[in-house]
Amino acid sequence: MNPDRALVEAVLARERGAFERLVREYQGLCWHIIQRMVRHPEDARELCQETFLRVHQSLHQYRYESALKSWIGRVAYSIALRHLEKQRLPLAEPAAADEDDVLDSVGDEFDLEAACADAEAARHLHAAIEALPPLQRTVLTLYHLEEASIAEIAQITGLADGTIKSHLFRSRLRLREALENRFGVAA
Repeated sequence: MNPDRALVEAVLARERGAFERLVREYQGLCWHIIQRMVRHPEDARELCQETFLRVHQSLHQYRYESALKSWIGRVAYSIALRHLEKQRLPLAEPAAADEDDVLDSVGDEFDLEAACADAEAARHLHAAIEALPPLQRTVLTLYHLEEASIAEIAQITGLADGTIKSHLFRSRLRLREALENRFGVAA
């Protein structure tokens, strides 16, 4: 049996410790999504709790059409998005007019680990990531830290693949520029 299905069925059957296993399995994902969007630890903790409360209340509606990771990620993303909308914070920076032409030629060759090779570069990289708008921070985190595919990110965020690629492109460009400006070399 599929591990997602087994876990969901265990939770729905109210097996002892099943929901705790689900929380342990997906709390990192939930934290990454919400913390990258919200950036306030107290708010992020509350929103993570709200996410798992919503997951518990709605798990009977999960239809196995996507991975459980994507479904829970979508719940976390929706809760964080609603929080940001209430705060009236901008979610992303506007796209550049010539960006679509460039996007087709950009691959995934940007290596965040290589960019973090030394401690000073890592500090500046993390500062540059924190300076990104919430949506771009979140997409970048899902892609590089959670190793979610473009399709999984689309399921989580509800954004089109091209929009996700655009956010990744702009995020990587801003990170490269920040590192190049700081260290004077191409990142």
